[in-house]
Amino acid sequence: MERPYRLVTRLDPSQDRPAPHPSPPPVPCRRFIARGTTSDRTVLLTAPLPGADPVLFRAEAEAAQRLAPPWTFPVTETDGAAHGADAWFTTPYVPALPLPVALAVHGGPLPEETVRVIGAALAETLTALHAQGVAHAGVAPASVLLTADGPRLTCFGAARATDRVDRAAQAPEQATGGLPRPPGDVYGLGAVLAYAATGHTVPERSELPSALGATITACLTRDPAHRPSAAALLPALSPPTPHGTVLGSATTLLTPDWLPPRVVAALAHQSAALLAADLAVTAETAETAEAPGPGGGSATGNDHGHGSGTGHGHDGLGQGRGHDGQGRGHDGQGRGHDRLGKAHGHGIGIGN
Repeated sequence: MERPYRLVTRLDPSQDRPAPHPSPPPVPCRRFIARGTTSDRTVLLTAPLPGADPVLFRAEAEAAQRLAPPWTFPVTETDGAAHGADAWFTTPYVPALPLPVALAVHGGPLPEETVRVIGAALAETLTALHAQGVAHAGVAPASVLLTADGPRLTCFGAARATDRVDRAAQAPEQATGGLPRPPGDVYGLGAVLAYAATGHTVPERSELPSALGATITACLTRDPAHRPSAAALLPALSPPTPHGTVLGSATTLLTPDWLPPRVVAALAHQSAALLAADLAVTAETAETAEAPGPGGGSATGNDHGHGSGTGHGHDGLGQGRGHDGQGRGHDGQGRGHDRLGKAHGHGIGIGN
């Protein structure tokens, strides 16, 4: 049966290449930009890390579909299988950068205004989750995506499906085997703010911006009983105002220039590159269909050099389309272990 999505490109940096120094925080799950095989719908497709429990991953995705807190992407589709190794879910696609990629694009720590928006959005999301008696259990720098209209917290419950988590963002009580609870999410939020503001998940106190240092330090307190609640962080993250306005939603902090210019440019490039990749696929398909093959028929991949074959990329999910008659996919868009869809090998260079 044909898979419903073909993978266009990886959203996160590859984890199987030599890591730069300092190395980026580990990703809690695998995220790809994907396109429907029978429609033009573009989605963000999330899959578990290798070795993760696919059944538990699927259950967490279905739980996120029911909860739908603010500043997250709604889960629109899951793989629909009750069992099996393949597990994935989709959310609506908008141009987005993982927080570690945004810091790399910007060239260092983000401005205080950006850090405040990230913190307020995550605090609002966690407040909604905690009010329903649910913990996210995976708040970490790599689980945060930045879009033009605000941050998004992703990978709900991913940490419960795998033991490959960001240890630097994990609360001490969870690291020693405790169950994920709301105070642990607040610790993760503090780690995200610390990373966004300094480039380090566990920075020195002197590295923190003076206006946010006390708030971040309170989140990272080892004793969970002494950490603030997510709801209490909303006013703490509001910038000082002459009238003492209390922050009710992160939306009030979203000014047109809340993101640094280089991050805005990277989001625009991602959108343009996705369109270019789609145009390349369309042109290639038309060329293959129209080219005369032996005996006057349409050329196949082996005759014309555009055949479908097994790709040999780093992350490879799906079937790659090659350019040398051998069918080798580019940038990890070839056949992988999960076989989630058909990728055409036109990677757009996001997070690679």
